[in-house]
Amino acid sequence: MEGKTPNALISETSPYLLQHAYNPVAWMPWGEAALQRAVRENKPLLISIGYAACHWCHVMERECFEDPEVAEVMNTRFIPVKVDREERPDVDQIYMDALQVMTGSGGWPLNVVALPDGRPFWGATYVPREKWISALVQLDRLFRNEGQKVADYAENLTDAVRKINLPEPETGTGLPTLQAMETWVGQWSRRFDPEYGGSQGAPKFMMPVTLRFLMHWGQEQEDQGVSQHVRNTLTRMAHGGLYDPVGGGFARYSVDARWHVPHFEKMLYDNAQLLGLYAQGYARFGDAQYRQVVRGTIDFIYAELTCPQGGYYASLDADSLDPEGNLTEGAYYRWREAELREILGEDFDWFSQVFHIDAFGHWEDGYYVLIRTDTNPEAAQALGMETEAFEQRLETALKALASHRSKRPRPRLDNKVLVSWNGLLLTGLADAYRYCGFPDALEAAVSLGEFLYGLMEPEGRLPHGCASGSPKGNGFLEDYAAVMEGFLHLYTVTLDICWMERAKTLLSYVMDHFSESGQAQFYFNSDQDPELIRRSVETADNVIPASNSTVAHALVQLGVFYGETAWIRRAEAMLGSVVPSMERYSGQYANWMRLGLLRARPLREIAICGTQARGLLAEIGNRYLPQVLLAGAEGPSEAPLFQGRFDPGQTRIYVCEEGSCKQPVATVSEALDALA
Repeated sequence: MEGKTPNALISETSPYLLQHAYNPVAWMPWGEAALQRAVRENKPLLISIGYAACHWCHVMERECFEDPEVAEVMNTRFIPVKVDREERPDVDQIYMDALQVMTGSGGWPLNVVALPDGRPFWGATYVPREKWISALVQLDRLFRNEGQKVADYAENLTDAVRKINLPEPETGTGLPTLQAMETWVGQWSRRFDPEYGGSQGAPKFMMPVTLRFLMHWGQEQEDQGVSQHVRNTLTRMAHGGLYDPVGGGFARYSVDARWHVPHFEKMLYDNAQLLGLYAQGYARFGDAQYRQVVRGTIDFIYAELTCPQGGYYASLDADSLDPEGNLTEGAYYRWREAELREILGEDFDWFSQVFHIDAFGHWEDGYYVLIRTDTNPEAAQALGMETEAFEQRLETALKALASHRSKRPRPRLDNKVLVSWNGLLLTGLADAYRYCGFPDALEAAVSLGEFLYGLMEPEGRLPHGCASGSPKGNGFLEDYAAVMEGFLHLYTVTLDICWMERAKTLLSYVMDHFSESGQAQFYFNSDQDPELIRRSVETADNVIPASNSTVAHALVQLGVFYGETAWIRRAEAMLGSVVPSMERYSGQYANWMRLGLLRARPLREIAICGTQARGLLAEIGNRYLPQVLLAGAEGPSEAPLFQGRFDPGQTRIYVCEEGSCKQPVATVSEALDALA
């Protein structure tokens, strides 16, 4: 920026940090240099954490961090530190826990004031300019005049933050029972929204991890009520403004109870998980709309998030320039009636009925966010059209809107390539091929898998991300967990055993560098990272499954494949150790409950051995079989699951349960009968 002097963030690669590089605030990146300076100058750390797609982060930047008077207060009395929460999730976890202890709530921007050694003593989210200045002046005065009281409070708070995250002991309570899980699901169901799906109230988050478990539960337990809730939720989310019918892909969450008006940023981690969820939903319920959503989401990811050097970018911003040149939330996605009339011409009348260009679909200030309430067949019938003809006209209309929208200023891009989120996408792409049959999804999955493998060091070490194709930072447990899961899913659709071997290498690295003797769970940071005020253990599932719950699933799958019962026992110990937490907060442990269901119900294995294995596996794999692990080999293999089972003359299908196999069969129908 001409005429402005950059701060220390100018040398960073994170788009979020670079957005703040020309603030008058003398930001430093998180690291030893900032901590040493705070100690040397005896000033509190002012730690501000956010991410590039965060709307309120931008608001606070405009109101506070771009203001010279605010900057003067921050620079003279504090050591200001900017953190990209996606780049340093470990730092974010600690200070978010501290904020929640202090205030009972959290969010971003996350602003914390800490002692020079990093122990926090004050925190808030968004704060307007005048209140921000006032708070900082008071905090500085408190630090100078009542230092011992501040230090005592910071130590007590830090102790509480450490205790929040203490690893659960192996309590000996055993694995969760079907009866316990039935009780927990019943408790959840009281909060189901019967009209719009999801949970009652607003805001509404999509929570793919929860829906994935509930879909599994509904099928295995023949729970029609839960199955109907999942189907209604998937349909309503796809119909809402949360899903972009013009360009594909989902926004992060809905600010209302109807999935209508989203918080407009589009995150790779959401869309990656929703790919797999809707693909499985298509296999489970046979709803063609779900397959269309998978297609649209893939197309969005290809068009908007593809990195030329490999992998996929992190997110699109909620904000973009409006016609007046102001950064405005949702400006790229909203529509005025007159604008739609001009673009669509004679198609406007029926389009306005389908997408509620009326009081129901109105957002604010004369703008509309497109929302539906009918499926394609229902809409076609209401308009007196054949479904096929309606869908052709709909496609033409949406393409016209896409062409018009492409001329608007685009949302800003966060071009970080995060290993964990790309691992989630690898799983989603593999599932998009497995259940929906999109060949380009398989091609993209293999390419992404090779990219991620290329980031691995021989012993299994992963970075957390990469910038301009170069690895950056030590990987966290979430990176290993997501990539392991992605490799396992990629094996299922390719039968290339190299993906199992690579997942096994990652698991070995995790066990060597994230584990501690006598502790069931794994740490979030490896032993290669500098120490923070706490070494975190992540067990609660959220918008992304907990890294430990994902590792536990991988332990079971790899344990079954390689005949390593110790790995299966480790997964069960991990599951057992969180049962007390599941009893208190079951809604935060959906991925653990899915593992509990895999252990409480008979877990089946299908192993296909022979030259036709891939074709037969694809024929079985496109069915929704959540209680079945699939494997196959087209030739002799050293893996225990295939030893002694290869006959060059024919392809055989083995249906097994916990290692005990029935007589092999030759056809898919016979194998499915054997599962019954």
